Amino acid sequence: MISILILTLNEVGNLPHCMKTVSWSDDVHVLDSYSTDGTIELAKELGGQVWFRKFDSFSQQQNWALENIPFKYPWVFYFDADERVTPKLQASMLAAVANPGDNVAFRIQRRDFLRDTWLEHVQMTAFYERLFRPEKMRYERLGHCVSKPDGPVATIEGYLDHYPFSKGWADWVKRHNFYSDQEAQQIVANRGDAKDIRWGALISPVDNKERRVTIKEIYYRMPGRPVLKFLTMYVAKRGFLDGMAGFYYSVMIAFYELMIVLKTDELNRGPEKGPGA
Repeated sequence: MISILILTLNEVGNLPHCMKTVSWSDDVHVLDSYSTDGTIELAKELGGQVWFRKFDSFSQQQNWALENIPFKYPWVFYFDADERVTPKLQASMLAAVANPGDNVAFRIQRRDFLRDTWLEHVQMTAFYERLFRPEKMRYERLGHCVSKPDGPVATIEGYLDHYPFSKGWADWVKRHNFYSDQEAQQIVANRGDAKDIRWGALISPVDNKERRVTIKEIYYRMPGRPVLKFLTMYVAKRGFLDGMAGFYYSVMIAFYELMIVLKTDELNRGPEKGPGA
């Protein structure tokens, strides 16, 4: 069997749908960041064990969970309240842990939805290491953190469905305003540490995660990123084939990129003082 880890903050609308897709597990843990909307009570009502920690970053939150929560089973599946486990993924995960071999983690493919439309073209269906041995997994980086498994990793079939707009547009903007703060801080920190680009990772046949990190480091040094992001998603990746959902998503991600650019510039220059200051 598999233990479940869910991170929450005011997820009363998402939690029932999320937990329903992992009802096959009898060891569900919810790490909450002091919700005020009834999430805590609902999580307990749905059979989850609730833990508390003030949120500072995803990597710190996840590492704390792996180090402090007494999971019942040797394998942990981590996902967010706005994600759903498909039946195919459930079957694949149970089969994987029954015969894991030397693997310490398994990659899972995620697909994003907007207004019940699968963003098949505009959004890359990336793989994430979500099923793992907790003692063999740690997370690094501010913003969207990077998983660091200590051992071999394999890929399993089945989708993890993601509904990032399930709480509405205003909530998405609020969350990405926070994420852009952390991304900008990480960019400035990397440059302050004179972090070199690992060019060799671009041609690595095995380390896809390190390749993504390297591509991001290169990308963050390019001019005109918001416009480039929109053209890449909507034109190059044929986001227009996803209809209006593809257009809306491309615009919102370009806006998110603009926030990162502006905040990075602000951190480098310092706040505007005005005339005579």
